[in-house]
Amino acid sequence: MQLPVISRADALVGDAIEAAVRAKHRRRLRRLGWERALEPPDGALWAAGDPPPRPGCSLDVLIDGAQALPAIAEALQGARRFVHLTGWHVAPHFELVRDEPPVVLGALLAALAERIDVRVLVWAGAPVPAFHPTRGEVAEAIRTLTRNTHIRAEPDPREHPFHCHHEKTIGIDGELAFVGGIDLTDDSGDRFDSSAHEARRRLGWHDVAARLRGPAVSDVDDHFVARWHAVTGETLERTPSPPPAGDTTVQVVRTVAEDMYDELPRGDFRILESYMRALRAARHLIYLENQFLWAPEIVAVLADKLRRSQQDDFRVVVLLPAKANNGQDDTRGQLSVLAEADDGAERFLGATIRSLSGRRDDPLYVHAKVGIVDDRWLTVGSANLNAHSLLNDTEMNVVSDDAGLARDTRVRLWAEHLELEQAEVAAMDPVTLVDDYWRPIAAEQLERRQAGQSPTHRLCALPGVSRRSARLLGPLEGLTDDG
Repeated sequence: MQLPVISRADALVGDAIEAAVRAKHRRRLRRLGWERALEPPDGALWAAGDPPPRPGCSLDVLIDGAQALPAIAEALQGARRFVHLTGWHVAPHFELVRDEPPVVLGALLAALAERIDVRVLVWAGAPVPAFHPTRGEVAEAIRTLTRNTHIRAEPDPREHPFHCHHEKTIGIDGELAFVGGIDLTDDSGDRFDSSAHEARRRLGWHDVAARLRGPAVSDVDDHFVARWHAVTGETLERTPSPPPAGDTTVQVVRTVAEDMYDELPRGDFRILESYMRALRAARHLIYLENQFLWAPEIVAVLADKLRRSQQDDFRVVVLLPAKANNGQDDTRGQLSVLAEADDGAERFLGATIRSLSGRRDDPLYVHAKVGIVDDRWLTVGSANLNAHSLLNDTEMNVVSDDAGLARDTRVRLWAEHLELEQAEVAAMDPVTLVDDYWRPIAAEQLERRQAGQSPTHRLCALPGVSRRSARLLGPLEGLTDDG
């Protein structure tokens, strides 16, 4: 596809800056002994090292807050020995259940702390007040949460500059854990949203979490124990591995930057490694839901797949917010890179969703972090597809090779986004769904939006950008703040 001279020159500038960012990331990972995260030396889907994949687990994918949050409340109410909770931000007034009577997070944790140990570990907040939550806002939330209670809550300030502790986990009794993307706060948007995504005259929130039972639960809790010790100096007893609870193999993977915790002086970058392994191995389908898509290493693999795949049935679908809270131009620019790599073959689609009730529509924020490859590999967690989450912020994902679970999760998500019954989606192959449903619906709704007409469907295509250097604000940050 021929580009005008200005566009070609602009693309060359973009390519040069992005190459510099990728080279910087590679040098950093090589120095730390983590270059395998970019180029795994074998074809296995599992990340190397510890913790290994754990057979005998049960993994439930909870889609949207209306399903996930009451499940979290029920599990917390049944806690018998301890609760370990981590978050980017936690609001004491946040409602996990909105029926009458509501279940309020702070009150629930306070009641639990009267009889068991309750520990909460949150990011200390942005040291520069231009970003939220600030150090002061987090300190006030902790004071409110712990006032006249036995809750132990601590801020973790051990972030690298411009980064944060972003994981969202809950460990209960060493037997049950939640790992996902849902923050227990109403800051910026309403996390309690259903899969119907009705227009409510406020920002809706599409998100996903996972409920985990079985041996991998101990890996979630071990991570909490290590962070708690680093922040407080208190050594907690590590919980023994729980007995088998199902037939699914699960691996817990994380991002921890180097020089942050004594236990991990060289860091841990196995979320990046997991994605690179799965995307490189993809043969037929890559489906990603994420808040961001401006990790140049990830986009490079996707673009290479689109250029080189010999499979007629190969498709890449990414679901992103219509307007991310930062990095928006960068994400749109990466979409244009993928569109160029596709070169009109219609194997790639970038789309978004919105809340819709009849003719009323409201913004809907895609905050989920889900990856599905070939209906045989699945990841759910807190990590975005940007350098912050893959190289710098503290993150946790779960990964599974349970093909039935991967396919079932895709079917449920696609039924929600395409406004079809799950049985209809399950009865059709992914290519048919992408070509006959995803693409035409998304294109029609984008045309209606551009013409100023009311939407008739939640789905909408995301336009890319033509000037590639416009997308490099995020990657450019990597030249200065990625360590």
